[in-house]
Amino acid sequence: MTDVRELLGIEHPIFLGPFGGLSSVALTAAVSESGGLGGYGLYGYDGDRIRSTVTALREATSRPFAVNIWLPTGDEVAPNPQHTVFAQALEPFYEAVGVEVPSRPERYLPPLDEQLDAIWESAPPVLSTVFGVPSVEIVDEAHRRGIRVVGAATTVAEATALAEVGVDAIVATGSEAGGHRVSFLRPPEESLVGTFALIPQVVDAVDVPVIAAGGIADRRGVAAAFALGASGVQVGTAFLATAESAANDAHRDAIRSTAADGTVLTRAMSGRLARGARNRVVRAIEAGGMIAPFPMQNWLTGQFRTAAGQQNLGELQSLWMGQGAPLADYPTAAEAFAEMLEGVPEGP
Repeated sequence: MTDVRELLGIEHPIFLGPFGGLSSVALTAAVSESGGLGGYGLYGYDGDRIRSTVTALREATSRPFAVNIWLPTGDEVAPNPQHTVFAQALEPFYEAVGVEVPSRPERYLPPLDEQLDAIWESAPPVLSTVFGVPSVEIVDEAHRRGIRVVGAATTVAEATALAEVGVDAIVATGSEAGGHRVSFLRPPEESLVGTFALIPQVVDAVDVPVIAAGGIADRRGVAAAFALGASGVQVGTAFLATAESAANDAHRDAIRSTAADGTVLTRAMSGRLARGARNRVVRAIEAGGMIAPFPMQNWLTGQFRTAAGQQNLGELQSLWMGQGAPLADYPTAAEAFAEMLEGVPEGP
């Protein structure tokens, strides 16, 4: 099997998880400059924003990095009259941050084709995908342009499906991970496999490098992942708590103060299952019983979450984090990276 470091042109097999809405050029570049693979989430980015982001990343680092897109699953809703009903249900949160109840937009997300056109034009070193299997055409076009492709799986069956279309590596994501559960073959509630069970089974099932993710936040987790057969590790929450991330102080404080059993899997904030702190807004939305389908709910809550983030109001934000959050106590990306590196086995 090809060494993932050679495959992606990196020095160390440590990956930064791509954060939808919380990625920063500074953090992505810091991880790449340390010798790992920085990741940047492009959720919701239109073509122009993708081009400018890749340009900014190239200006910040000469080393490889990855950009991440969400693949459509087919169940996404378009703006419709129900938008107003669900928006009104969230009115107290808009009022709390001083924004108007948002009217219905023309669209919630840019088309995949627009995003791909920008990616082909800007040609980042690595393209990672979540929520599905990229088509053979996408994988072939990426390879034709010199772009490596990394997919994400939450079950062995998903990993096998990704390997069949020719992705270069697979991120196997255990249920401990923060953020969205990126399952696509079965409902996420039926795909909650823990990292320790998932990694060795995926390694046995596919012939491409497997990157372990979920609950890894220090050298011990890294060492365990390699002992299970992983070729690399992807770390999210530990880097999200550092100064270089786009998280605000309230989010960083929440990561450091939330116990492993203090996170929850919820659809409250986006309409899709995701792991984060069960703060006041999550409790209130769940209790209200009015959760719009994706991406309507994500767009609607995003209108007050953005303002809440600017005002450092953690109780009204999406405080995404994994179950390893109590271990994430690194002031800077360099310190977090150095800790993870201590767990990487020596040798080729």
